[in-house]
Amino acid sequence: MLDIASASELPHVRIRASEPGPLIDLPELLRFRDLLWTLAERDLRVRYKQTALGVIWVVLQPLMAALIFAFVFGVIAGLPSDGEPYLVFAFAGITAWNTFANVLNRASGSLVANGGMLSKIYFPRLILPLSAVVSALVDSSFSVVLMFVMMAIYRVWPGWGIVFLPVWLLILVVLALGLGLMTSSWMVRYRDVAHVIPVLLQLGLFISPVAWSMTNTKLSARFLWVLRLNPLTSLLEAFRWSLFGRGAPPLAALAYSLVVALAVFWMGMMVFKQQERSFADVI
Repeated sequence: MLDIASASELPHVRIRASEPGPLIDLPELLRFRDLLWTLAERDLRVRYKQTALGVIWVVLQPLMAALIFAFVFGVIAGLPSDGEPYLVFAFAGITAWNTFANVLNRASGSLVANGGMLSKIYFPRLILPLSAVVSALVDSSFSVVLMFVMMAIYRVWPGWGIVFLPVWLLILVVLALGLGLMTSSWMVRYRDVAHVIPVLLQLGLFISPVAWSMTNTKLSARFLWVLRLNPLTSLLEAFRWSLFGRGAPPLAALAYSLVVALAVFWMGMMVFKQQERSFADVI
């Protein structure tokens, strides 16, 4: 007669989630770097596929926006442009703003747009928003090149502050990526986020000195103080200062923007890391 072992005597296998790793696992990201570049290249190819002008839209869109802003704010409203041609002044602000907006937009929708990959194969989920950042920066590089061409045409020469231009762009990207990590995590569960982001970006476009200067004498001191609470304000000013050598923002304002950008990035990574293991189940 066979003895039947009790349940307590049978071997047990316990399956549990691994311990949370670091916020950013650089060795793992490096192992999947080929996937990152492939996704970024695919994003660029798909965006301009079957368009008559193709990659020309990268510079044509901000150029048309700069022309509109130059006419509205420079010609009609007669606002100051820190002594620079208003078209160049506005295009500089739009170039910096588009870098921020494109990184935020593309990082926000990166998880939902690649839902099939999330539910079928394993890879570091952070690869998706990072690939969106790479494709956005490629677009911004074309605008920066056109910016220098326009400056040469108008005979506007940058000063020594041009060496800090990558620093301001980096802070803008860090701020946008931090927000993008949060919104992409929320968008997996709540698609409403996709409808809120364009509204907030439209609002941010007008409360940030994209096409107008903080030196405008019509702005009250109290209103200027409120505008300084926007971390993009000093970053846009610093971007123009690097290009034109005028209108340097206060160091305290730049420090504030840097602290906010780092804090937002840390919060974004925390939210992303906490929800990362549920992406494939929810999406």
